[in-house]
Amino acid sequence: MSGKQQSKRVTIEQKPVVIPDFSIKELLAVIPPHCYKRSTLRSLSYVMMDLTIIASLCKLSYVLDGLLTPEYISLPYTALYPAARFSVWALYSFISGLFGFGLWSIAHECGHYGFSEYKWVNHAVGWVLHSGLGVPYFSWRISHAKHHAATSHVDRDEVYVPRTRTEMGLPPFDPKNEDVLGSSVSENLQRELWEAIGDSPIGGLLTNVAYLVLGWPAYVFVNASGNSGYPKGTNHVSSASPIFRPEHRSHVILSNIGIMVWLWAVYLSISRWGFFEVFRAYGATYLWVNHWLILITFLQHADPLIPHYRQSEFTFARGALSTINRNLLGDLGSTMGRFGAFATHGVSEIHVVHHVSSKIPHYHAWEAMDALRRLLSTRGICLDGRPGGWAEMYRVFRECKFVEDEGGVVFYKNAYGLAAGRPVAMENATDVHDSGVDLGVSSDSD
Repeated sequence: MSGKQQSKRVTIEQKPVVIPDFSIKELLAVIPPHCYKRSTLRSLSYVMMDLTIIASLCKLSYVLDGLLTPEYISLPYTALYPAARFSVWALYSFISGLFGFGLWSIAHECGHYGFSEYKWVNHAVGWVLHSGLGVPYFSWRISHAKHHAATSHVDRDEVYVPRTRTEMGLPPFDPKNEDVLGSSVSENLQRELWEAIGDSPIGGLLTNVAYLVLGWPAYVFVNASGNSGYPKGTNHVSSASPIFRPEHRSHVILSNIGIMVWLWAVYLSISRWGFFEVFRAYGATYLWVNHWLILITFLQHADPLIPHYRQSEFTFARGALSTINRNLLGDLGSTMGRFGAFATHGVSEIHVVHHVSSKIPHYHAWEAMDALRRLLSTRGICLDGRPGGWAEMYRVFRECKFVEDEGGVVFYKNAYGLAAGRPVAMENATDVHDSGVDLGVSSDSD
């Protein structure tokens, strides 16, 4: 965004963002029928591939660790031996973390019945894989289904819900000093907003690191970054949590049993081999998996150009198209981009079509996304964002601070009160919303 000073106001040129008005039927109609076919054997082959690669990498790391000694290799300084061994295990945990998240995404696919035609197979595989990664499978599946039903809904979405001006403790909207769409803000108000929610480069970096490391357990246990409409104490481990209904009690119990078995297995492993061995073979990989989970999902649902809706403008199709595809690690070059997509089964690259139809297995989602992309391009809609990586996480985290308290369609504003995007109506719309898009402040904020 480039700005210029006009009468002590900064005015920017915003990017027009087309607000889609497709029906879900129109979106599904362009996807080839065979893309909905699920093969249990083919899906299992990806599980076996991931497990085999991770086990092989672990074995190779142990072999290299044993060779990096003065007995086998001559290095000029003694301190280089532990440094080399550390580098081997650091590289192992990084790569295995990517493939571990590939397993995570397959378990997530099970929760959508995208793994197999058989419901029991989906639940059995999903429960085992997610439990092995410290995820309460059924409990999270329930809240995740609610997320799919209300994606990018300011009041009803379950995760990565934008905080409003009031929730951030900011001064009320002032039409004399700012534009509701975030295209123009006075310099005085910019300073006031920055002092309230701005962060230094180092502060932003440290916040990002903490978010990537602790974001997942914080969401599971205290609903961090979740729907602020839930009361304090909301979590994914108590059947009394407002996330669940009474009939979900058995699902929550099964999820907790999986977590307890996982914790017991970790405890027994540490008792036998010691904390250090368990950490370098499994623990570091586990932390990387959680890191990729937060980075990927955050960037799928947060961007200055993603519209968020209130009830007056929300439809399921609009919510599904308010997500972004990103090439994971693509900012590190095309080779790393291809590797990131391969290791994680394209979970970051095909996310939009997953929200349109979550039962499509990942191995068909590429073709389905291509078909959907062709339709969207006819209306000037592009949902392929910048490559996903740490630099993009940092940029988006600093640019997406809050949304306005009112308005049917809203975009994130940064710490200066400026928004990168502005909504425009889709041409040739056929859905019920083609009468217009609520671009400004509305009293219909539910």
